[in-house]
Amino acid sequence: MRILIYVIPIALTLYAFFDVARTPQEEVRRLPKWAWLLIVLLFESLGALGWLFIGRPKREPGARPGRGKIIPPDDDPDFLRKL
Repeated sequence: MRILIYVIPIALTLYAFFDVARTPQEEVRRLPKWAWLLIVLLFESLGALGWLFIGRPKREPGARPGRGKIIPPDDDPDFLRKL
């Protein structure tokens, strides 16, 4: 259990850092992306929590990032052009 005291803050910081790095600049709130990366690195857990609650883009409920709407093949114009 003592190891969790060390592992959880490190995991949180790494998660936030990579989340900032993968988020497009246009979606970042409050500060520029480079500033969030610097804050997460310098202030570790506090910077990570700041990113998660203040800087992270708001997601629509039920929406999965990076995935668009699934279109069936018979309604997809690109698929129909290839036939």
